[in-house]
Amino acid sequence: MQVMLQPDSCAQESTSRWRHPSAWLRKQRLSRNFWIFFSAAFFFDAGFSVYFFLFNLYLLDFHFSDRSIGLIGGALTLGSLVGTLPAGFLAGKIGLRPLLAICFASASLLNGLRVVWMWNAAQIVLAFLAGIAMCMWGVCFLPAVARLTTEKNRTSAFSLIFSVSIGTSILGGIVSGYLPVWFKAAGIALQAAEIKRLILLVACGIALMSFLPLLYLRIPAQSREEADGTARANKRWFHVLTHDPFLLRLLPLMALWAAVLAAFTPFANVYLSRGLHIPLARIGLIFSATQALQFCMGLLVPIIVRALGLIHGIVATQVIAALALMGMSVSGNGALAIVLTCFFLPPNGQVLPCFTTCS
Repeated sequence: MQVMLQPDSCAQESTSRWRHPSAWLRKQRLSRNFWIFFSAAFFFDAGFSVYFFLFNLYLLDFHFSDRSIGLIGGALTLGSLVGTLPAGFLAGKIGLRPLLAICFASASLLNGLRVVWMWNAAQIVLAFLAGIAMCMWGVCFLPAVARLTTEKNRTSAFSLIFSVSIGTSILGGIVSGYLPVWFKAAGIALQAAEIKRLILLVACGIALMSFLPLLYLRIPAQSREEADGTARANKRWFHVLTHDPFLLRLLPLMALWAAVLAAFTPFANVYLSRGLHIPLARIGLIFSATQALQFCMGLLVPIIVRALGLIHGIVATQVIAALALMGMSVSGNGALAIVLTCFFLPPNGQVLPCFTTCS
């Protein structure tokens, strides 16, 4: 399979966006319905970026073991996997907007129940159901943006939503980390677990606010021509995936890489807190710093592609991440572990997907 790179166009797009943001936005001619969907995505991403940053640390306050936290995280992932195909089928039957409504309501409710029902078996069941609810967002997100945009502004629309999502994650990490400090300074006496419970419930409330813009959202139905085109594209991609030598070698490697990330990422905050005894405020800053680095490194992808090429660029980021992870596993120094965390998480969270965008 031949990969056509256009790093210069990606770089020019990024430069124009940040030098003249208002002019860039006007040029995109994004519709009113897109901005309504953008508002829903903003609340959903803002709420759950804080929630998933803090939830495992909340479990530590109730003395959940690493094994229990792993089972709960695995149940969440399994729910997402099991629910994806049925959610896609349901989207075709009832439409994207009703499925989004089910997603916003059920995800907020189920994740809220996870905060107040601190029983190990209940946590596993609720995590599985929450994974099913959360996967609906992933199923609906791409086709919704595609129907609310045109070919000319679709890439910019995706970029805008992802950029704002990272920005809310940065702010959420800082607020989550320093809220206990602010409460203490204000003379509000709350236990650590009580503060985290309050933040988590507020985060679920923020995510539930995504339901309000949805009331005004109108998503166009898929036309017959689009459906036929999608069916032809799926057949073409299936043929490529099963016959292309490059992808047959790449996909198993990427599956292994994804498995490593899924095994480590949920435990990153747990390791910093329990293993290295780093306080919550500093963990919040670390999380925000990694999100900021993801954003900056995403902007550097066109430069990396131009300097190293697509394959060598991906290999370079993976080698850096692997060395950082190895260093974290043997380091007993908190400051060094923080630095290595910042080298490990951004390449995997932002850079690898951006390579695909710019290819």
